Parts: sequence; structure tokens; C-alpha cells
Amino acid sequence: MKDLPRIRGRYLIARLVAEGEHDRQDFKFLISDARKIARSVSAFANAAGGRLLIGVKDNGTVAGVRNEEDIYLVEQAAERYCQPPQHVTFTAYNVDPGVTVIKADVSPAESRPVYCREADGSLRAYYRVADENIAAHPLLMRAWVAAVRPAAFSLDAESSAVLEAVNRAGAITPDDLFAAVAVSRRRCEDTIVRLTAAGILTFTYRHPHWHIIPAP
Repeated sequence: MKDLPRIRGRYLIARLVAEGEHDRQDFKFLISDARKIARSVSAFANAAGGRLLIGVKDNGTVAGVRNEEDIYLVEQAAERYCQPPQHVTFTAYNVDPGVTVIKADVSPAESRPVYCREADGSLRAYYRVADENIAAHPLLMRAWVAAVRPAAFSLDAESSAVLEAVNRAGAITPDDLFAAVAVSRRRCEDTIVRLTAAGILTFTYRHPHWHIIPAP
């Protein structure tokens, strides 16, 4: 199987499976679409990293890898359909005689956002929230880019107004924040990006919307 040495891992895999799917773990029994896997790679890379357990059903049943092509599809997802390309580390575990589970580890990206190329050719960045891959908010993506090259920051009147509104609400959607401050939408967006890039505000997802909250 792609020349991967197989190591004993029955108890390790059982422990990981018992955790269920969460913000750093996704079960994949059958991989047939590299683009869909690219969304998981993008989501993990844009968050805190994570792993795919290949050969595990959604309900936690360990069935084993059915086809070594699964590994190639994950590699294709990370290298061809993610921009910039991401590296995935594979480890093969023998769980039972004839049953192998592959752990595919994705590290946090050195530079965000990591985009997924969709079937229509568009680029979309994802973020891992619980056991879902959620499309990242455009302002969050702008903040990621801004954080790479931080600019001089000063707490001006617009920043103070945005911070006051966020602190008062505790958690507020961007649209509600635009309505709450006496600042143009464009200038409000720029302020949110600057405050998020500076680590003063952060984004959190609460179904079905992204919210802005004070950074911890």
C-alpha cells in the first residue's frame, strides 16, 4: 500500500475512533472525490490542523481501507486542488488481520488562507468547526492575509466604536455590527480586518452564521 510500513495500532485507532468526529478529526470510509477531500484539507490547514481516518465509517465502524487509490486521491486533493498545495503525512495501522486504517495528518498552514479549487474553478477557503467544514468568512480571510504583513496599529474612533459594539453584544454577526456602528460598511469592514489581524477580535461560527467576538 504505497510502500507504507504497517504498524500495530488496534488500541490507538480504537481510542481515536472513540473520540468521534470533531474539529481535528474526520472519518472517511470511501474516498471517491478528491475535490471534497480538498475541503477537509483546507479546513484543517486553516484551523489547528487535523487528521483523516481512512477506513472508518461515519458511525465509527472500523471497516479498513478498501483501495490504496484512497491515498493517491488524498494526495491529489492536497497537492492539486488546494492552493497553496499542502503536505499530508500518512501512517498505516494494522487493526485486525486484513484490516488496515490509514491516518492522514494535515498540519496547520504556515500561511492562510488555504483555498480549495471547486468544480466550477472558483477558489473557496474552509475552516473546521466541530465536525463540519465551513466556508471561511471573507473578512476572516482578509484578516489572515493582513496578519502576515502587520501594519502599524492605532486605536482610532472607528476602532473604538467597533470594539464597543462587539463588547456590548458579546458575539455579533458582521451584518449586525455594520448596523450597530455609525461607520460606513466599507470602513467598518476595514476596521474589523485590522482588529482581527491584530488579535483584538476573532471570528467564531455559531450555526448558521459567523460571529465576531472579543479575542480571548
